[in-house]
Amino acid sequence: MAIINFGGINEQVVTREEFPLEKAREFLSNETIAVIGYGVQGPGQSLNLRDNGFNVIVGQRKGGKTWDKAVADGWVPGKTLFEIEEAARRGTVIQYLLSDAAQIEVWQRIKPFLTAGKVLYFSHGFGITYKERTGIIPPSDVDVILVAPKGSGTSLRRMFLEGRGLNSSFAVFQNATGKARERTIALGIGVGSGYLFETDFKREVYSDLTGERGTLMGAIQGLLLAQYEVLRENGHSPSEAFNETVEELTQSLMPLFAENGMDWMYANCSTTAQRGALDWMTPFHDATKPVFEKLYREVANGNEAQRSIDSNSKADYREGLEKELKALRESEMWQTGAAVRKLRPENN
Repeated sequence: MAIINFGGINEQVVTREEFPLEKAREFLSNETIAVIGYGVQGPGQSLNLRDNGFNVIVGQRKGGKTWDKAVADGWVPGKTLFEIEEAARRGTVIQYLLSDAAQIEVWQRIKPFLTAGKVLYFSHGFGITYKERTGIIPPSDVDVILVAPKGSGTSLRRMFLEGRGLNSSFAVFQNATGKARERTIALGIGVGSGYLFETDFKREVYSDLTGERGTLMGAIQGLLLAQYEVLRENGHSPSEAFNETVEELTQSLMPLFAENGMDWMYANCSTTAQRGALDWMTPFHDATKPVFEKLYREVANGNEAQRSIDSNSKADYREGLEKELKALRESEMWQTGAAVRKLRPENN
């Protein structure tokens, strides 16, 4: 493993240079990788593995939209696309990529096919970390591992097609065969990771749930909406409010931020912007840190997981979720966003 200095702290990471794709293919040459689920992570990971030359099959409930999507993506019923139980029976590596709620629901159907020496693979630590709540307790004679790309399956696939990689964490929960670590790294390279950094199942799910509810999704939507509302309440037009709140952030500043860091992004802004950002950074930090501390406590004590399990298991959950997403989609800010995106030069 390579030693990389992150902000003055050394960490061990695995790069594609030290564990190349050819080595990963050779290590997994006798494995059949069964990707269970074709929703968020399933398409990106399975297609990347297939394009990278691994032996991959997909398990999905027949007759649904995702079955049809798998067929459209080139998976062949009876050859590389099967019902969930049949794919699990055939696979030596079972990539359990259903949603957290679906993992709980399907677990008893999968468990009989976890025979000695197989691999049970996750991309989220939820089911194992909260196993007392989820009931997902693997047999002792299988490897239990994790590769968690730090982004959506859509991003994983898009970056793969662009010749790039999405960084992933990896972990071994159970090493029954003595080969779990190597299998994990090989699979991480196979799905298209940029580099791999080590964690454990608990730390992965704690950081992931905090991030999703925080800066990745929940907090960013809350911050954007608050600023947009203040601008609109003070007489600014929807277009002006959206461009100053979202468009400039995502289309101009974030690419600079991603390229070379926050200091470089600051250096490429006006001195007025720099001064204001530096002055207001601390009040925003002080206002939001208690919220993040509360969020982390709720994740660590299991309350956030239980809320997710309870809500996702309701019979009308999908209908309720669609109503909430519809309200978000039809809000003034995001209706303005739809109009602004149509006006971008690449769309004209």
